[in-house]
Amino acid sequence: MSIDALQRVPPCSARAVELDEGDVLVIVDPEGEQVSDLVAFARDDTREYLSSGRSIDYASRLFLTTGDLLYSNRSRPMFEIIEDDCGRHDFTLTPCSKDTFEIIYGETEGRPGCEGNLAHALAPYDIGVDRIPIAFNVFMHVAVDADTGRLEVRPPRSKPGDRIRLRARMPLVAALTACSAGQSNNFRYKPIDYTVERAAG
Repeated sequence: MSIDALQRVPPCSARAVELDEGDVLVIVDPEGEQVSDLVAFARDDTREYLSSGRSIDYASRLFLTTGDLLYSNRSRPMFEIIEDDCGRHDFTLTPCSKDTFEIIYGETEGRPGCEGNLAHALAPYDIGVDRIPIAFNVFMHVAVDADTGRLEVRPPRSKPGDRIRLRARMPLVAALTACSAGQSNNFRYKPIDYTVERAAG
């Protein structure tokens, strides 16, 4: 096994990475309380993508952690969570966008948000903004009221250095962000680090 050098996703940006089957993507919150939106596509057919609905359906719960599988829209395992320091992530809310900032925050300057940043990172793979799915929101903390179903975005529980390790179950192109939405990060925009533990080579 070889380990790629640690990479940094600067605040409010995204990066793409190719994974072979068996590779382990390690996502690290270096400063704490920073969300990372993760999306993934099958390398041999990018119409197959990481599906929040399938993953939640098959796990029978909203919050996924060590031992859980993340499934594609074709019901094939894409990732297996093999280690999780934080234990709380979200798979229900869509990546923030310039519309998010206008509708929720009243901003009008048109920041691209995670949606636009992911599309930019995935442009070399011909994956445009309309194909960005609901992300696996690593380290995100969304509380759900049991009676009303109301959602409340709270500061992440992740502490400095917390990590999640996800083993690829097929060849993938993945992209991850350092999220741009204030509610998600306790209104402090910080980086996300990542590396890949290569299964071979």
